[in-house]
Amino acid sequence: MSHSPIHEKRPWGEYRVLADTETFKLKRIDVLPGQRLSYQRHEKRQEHWMVVEGAARVTLDGRDIDLVPGQAIDIPRGAWHRIACTSAVPLVFIEVQTGSYFGEDDIERRSDDYGRVASS
Repeated sequence: MSHSPIHEKRPWGEYRVLADTETFKLKRIDVLPGQRLSYQRHEKRQEHWMVVEGAARVTLDGRDIDLVPGQAIDIPRGAWHRIACTSAVPLVFIEVQTGSYFGEDDIERRSDDYGRVASS
């Protein structure tokens, strides 16, 4: 088990790492109403998202998919993706990462509401 931060606050909400192993990482992610994560992709992992509270709009390679509690979506490795909270209550979803590396530095951002895109 790694000793990465278990709880991180972000401009869009917060996340908690529930498990961090060599073969998978499990997170609970809370997104505030009207907020969204950056449009990003990963080289070394794929993700599975399960909505448990609130409502989500997932953008996956330019296509929007709306999800409600009990629905899930797979994010393939290398796919551009983001998730937004479309409900009046916070969106809560569970993220399961699988692949060869789970570090926060395996994020390439295309666009971000909070100025976290590196300029070239």
